[in-house]
Amino acid sequence: MDQSEGFTSVGEEQKVCHLQRSIYSLKQASQSWNIRFDEVIRGYDFIKNDFDPCVYKKVSGSSVVFLVLNVDDILLIGNDVKMLGDTKAWLSTQFSMKDLGEASYILGIKIIGG
Repeated sequence: MDQSEGFTSVGEEQKVCHLQRSIYSLKQASQSWNIRFDEVIRGYDFIKNDFDPCVYKKVSGSSVVFLVLNVDDILLIGNDVKMLGDTKAWLSTQFSMKDLGEASYILGIKIIGG
């Protein structure tokens, strides 16, 4: 994030203020998070969906992993358990994550596994 115009003093451009509240209450937070996430995930060979910017796909041979981003929740879907595990392990090295286990609902839709 950059200092807003008018909030820097000459000779003190590198100084910043300590925030007394969470960054998530700021209007720029979700955009900053999305930009960072997009840069990181593309670096792991995921391709952003042209029609839904919250859906990414990674293909390796006959294996495919879809990553669905909903605010700050990630849903991984794929046909290769090892590739899913590798993706999840890699993501946890890039972001502070908590594994919530298998999803049973997403956006109010019940997921039935096979």
